[in-house]
Amino acid sequence: MSRDPFVQKGASANLPLHFDGPPQKFCFVLLPKVTMLALAAAIEPLRIANQLTKKQLYTWQTMTEDGAPITCSNGLKITPDEALAPLDVDTVGFVCAGVEPEKSASPGVLNWLRREYRFGRSLGGICTGAFALAHAGLLKDRKFTLHWENQTGFTEAFPTLEPSPNIFETDGRITTCGGGNTSIDMMLALIERRHGPELAIMVADMCIHMRSGTKSPQRSAHSVAIGSRNPALLRAITLMEQELEEPLSSPDLCDRLNISRRQLERLFKKYLGQGPMAYYLDLRISRAFTYLNETNMTVTEIAAATGFANTSHLSRQFRSKYGDSPHSFRKAWS
Repeated sequence: MSRDPFVQKGASANLPLHFDGPPQKFCFVLLPKVTMLALAAAIEPLRIANQLTKKQLYTWQTMTEDGAPITCSNGLKITPDEALAPLDVDTVGFVCAGVEPEKSASPGVLNWLRREYRFGRSLGGICTGAFALAHAGLLKDRKFTLHWENQTGFTEAFPTLEPSPNIFETDGRITTCGGGNTSIDMMLALIERRHGPELAIMVADMCIHMRSGTKSPQRSAHSVAIGSRNPALLRAITLMEQELEEPLSSPDLCDRLNISRRQLERLFKKYLGQGPMAYYLDLRISRAFTYLNETNMTVTEIAAATGFANTSHLSRQFRSKYGDSPHSFRKAWS
């Protein structure tokens, strides 16, 4: 008697479940430099759900464009089950991406996404998969998300699309998540919708995963990151992040915040170990780093978008922080 490859033998945890319907099928399309953590975190809840119930509630397969092995962002290779092919009627397709997402989706993958969506399939993006969905034209007027680190570059590439800060989003036939462990939360929500909360809770326990709500943000709040809930400090940081293209002067910051310059200096020195304008400059240089990594913007465009008078000014500050000029930094990774 052959074993079911989708139903593994567990230890003691189990959940009797009455379900005689067909399994729900998932297809994971792997793009170059996909993040393995996000992919595994999407598949494992499905495996565990089958294991707990001793039923084939879910099946899954992996595809690459040509059926050849794909190299993940950590350098490990994954051999897919097959090359891109039409999905069965009830299959959910997820495009899985990772590093350098703006370059990873080929015309063949984009055409596949458009065709499958046109034929009524439910699709999604894991980690930075939203780049491929956006290039395919599937995110207009949709709620969606992607990894927080890539959201700045995404909005530069797609200025009419605004990603959500939440860990995952479902809007109609499009479901997306920020990658990492958020893939678990997304899959638990899909499991709960199909088979109820008890199974979702047990799967979460098997993953040793504390569930987050749909509206949970991907990043820690500023108050957690800096170890302070001081409202004036938090408002100052938020205002700086909103005004990177045309940086505010110290007097303008104080006027907008209704705070004295001395008080603002004291807050930043106490909690962040540097003055407010030094912190502000660091934010702008870090945003320039993001644009160099995640967009095709020229250095001139990046300088303008981060409030530097010219490329020379940006280059001096960038070299001081990262030890290289923007041009050299980009060339080294090309």
